[in-house]
Formats: sequence, C-alpha cells, structure tokens
Amino acid sequence: ELKQHGTQDIFVLCTRGEFLRYRVPNLIDAYQQHEICVHHYPIPDGDVPDIAMCCKILEELRSCLESSRKTIIQCSVAFTGICISLTVAACLLLQLSDTLAPQQVIDNLRSLRGSGAIQTIKQYNYLHDFREKLAAHLATKGTALRSVSR
Repeated sequence: ELKQHGTQDIFVLCTRGEFLRYRVPNLIDAYQQHEICVHHYPIPDGDVPDIAMCCKILEELRSCLESSRKTIIQCSVAFTGICISLTVAACLLLQLSDTLAPQQVIDNLRSLRGSGAIQTIKQYNYLHDFREKLAAHLATKGTALRSVSR
C-alpha cells in the first residue's frame, strides 16, 4: 500500500526487538522487495538518538526531501507515529528554521498528531536542547576535521 501511494524512502526507527514483538520480523525486507529505500536507525521506543545519529538521519532525510522523494518516518511498528518519528521530524524543523522555538514545534506537532506527540520527558528535553547539542557536535566535528588535515 505504501508503494501504491508513491513512497520511495522510509526511515525505520524501530529496533529488531520491536519487529519481533509485533510479529513482522521481515518488514525491512518487504519494503526493499517493493523497491522502497530503507534507512534503518534502531532507536528504542521512547528514547532519543545520540546527536551524531540524529545528524546522520537528518542529512539523509533532507537529501530525500530536497530530491522531492516521497518519504515516511516510521518509529513503532505499531504505526502510531507519535514518538521518536515526531521527535526526528521536530529536529528537522528546528534545523531548517532558526525562527521556530522548540515549544512552538512541539505544540504544532501535537495539534497535528494529538496530545500524545513527543511522549517522553527525555524527548521533550532533547528538543529543547537540540540546537545547543547540534552546535556543540558540529564544532567538535569541525575541530576533528582540522586536526586530521595537519
């Protein structure tokens, strides 16, 4: 059905354990058999990615969107789409716009997806600290790149 709707890329943020728990151990294979490009980043339900993983996800996600590829972000195999998938979507919005405040992004996503969006305190705090963590990560990455070239 996803393929019939034109889905080209799917970011799967659930763990192998979740695939087993929801009895879909071959879900990634099924996506690939239908020629959907899978970007698998296992993040336990209710958790957050470390900043390096988040940057990698956002880089790939932006590339898909800039190429006008129809893209889905999936967290729980139960397809609720209100936990880590919205946390990643919120990070993308915060990265794309310096004028959006974290609380504004959270409120907007909750109005679209329901009050359960951004479910955990950990995710809430992650979004409020995201730009600071991103800046620190990019500064460290820049330092590492400069020291390698010496």
